[in-house]
Amino acid sequence: VSVKLHNWHTHSQPTSACVVVVSGIIERAGGSLEEQMEQLRRAHSLAGSEFALSDAFFFYKKGLESIVDDQVTQRFSSEELASWNLLTRTNQNFHYISLRLTIIWGLGVVIRYGVLFPLRITLAVIGLTWLVIGTTLVGILPESRAKSWLSEVVHLTCYRICARGLSATIQYHNKENRPQKGGICVSNHTTPIDVVILANDGCYAMVGQVHGGLMGVIQRSMVRSCPHVWFERSEMKDRHAVTSRLRAHVAAKTKLPILIFPEGTCINNTSVMMFKKGSFEIGGTIHPVAIKYDPRFGDAFWNSSKHNMVSYLLRMMTSWAIVVNVWYLPAMTLQDGEDAVQFANRVKSAIAHQGGLLDLDWDGGLKRGKVKDSFKEEQQKMYSSIIVGHKISSTSRERE
Repeated sequence: VSVKLHNWHTHSQPTSACVVVVSGIIERAGGSLEEQMEQLRRAHSLAGSEFALSDAFFFYKKGLESIVDDQVTQRFSSEELASWNLLTRTNQNFHYISLRLTIIWGLGVVIRYGVLFPLRITLAVIGLTWLVIGTTLVGILPESRAKSWLSEVVHLTCYRICARGLSATIQYHNKENRPQKGGICVSNHTTPIDVVILANDGCYAMVGQVHGGLMGVIQRSMVRSCPHVWFERSEMKDRHAVTSRLRAHVAAKTKLPILIFPEGTCINNTSVMMFKKGSFEIGGTIHPVAIKYDPRFGDAFWNSSKHNMVSYLLRMMTSWAIVVNVWYLPAMTLQDGEDAVQFANRVKSAIAHQGGLLDLDWDGGLKRGKVKDSFKEEQQKMYSSIIVGHKISSTSRERE
């Protein structure tokens, strides 16, 4: 197995047809399975339809690469930094380096927990209280343009107060491409506060499941003044019912753009993973948005497997700040001859390119599940087609 440190091969020039992709400590060859196998066979002067022991070693090598440097599971842990930012936020936590640095870190703890944290909690409480009271009062008014305008004012004010509670510094780019009413805004997903970041610059119709407790109170107050789309648990399992309600919302060109995160889970601010095709079957105009957080000032990624919401918000409110760039991309529509999966991949690639993120085809659902048998069978069929010498068209990966 060829395992090289990143700085060993940064300047190396691949001479083969396959492109070398550097991710972590593994030097990976890009391209499809057929292209990699063809290159391997040419190197050993083998015919395309002959079996060789080197084929077994090829898959053995791929398996070891995944164990050493898995492309998927590392997207669900905090992004490591080149240098420490005086926060206990790296995967290795605090390590003693020097007395001076320890004193500086201690002063930082006092400032973050003793000064910034109480102020941020106060602002967050004010923002959420205003959201509940303001939206409830606006909901009493009859339907009119004045009600819509007041609703937007209340929502924007609340989200901006909450953003101050996180010390968020947001830079918006290409504002002329901001999502319009009757459209669908799709974005990469790093944290639940992505909603707060985007809603600071415009109002959106939220999509989600109905909750109880405090979250339920907030949801019920919000929907009184603005047509958000909340689903019961039973409805969320009915794909056709969800699609039908979203299509009806988009068809009403006067309603706010729907905000959707097609990945379905939070990724650690380094990559964009597979977009579920459901968001792209609704129809209408897609407004892509790329979000990129600066990890030097605070770790915005929510690892839901490690931290609950309360502990996560505590980490966020005791960070130095949340620094983020938001890019509005030009609107995109389904092209002739393009299906929902291809459309989703095209939008995902545009977001990844703009945000400087790695574009991955893997399903974010692997955070909690295993690789589907259909994907394993697809790889087996592709290899068997090489052995028997026939070109069998590979089936499209199953999307949800």
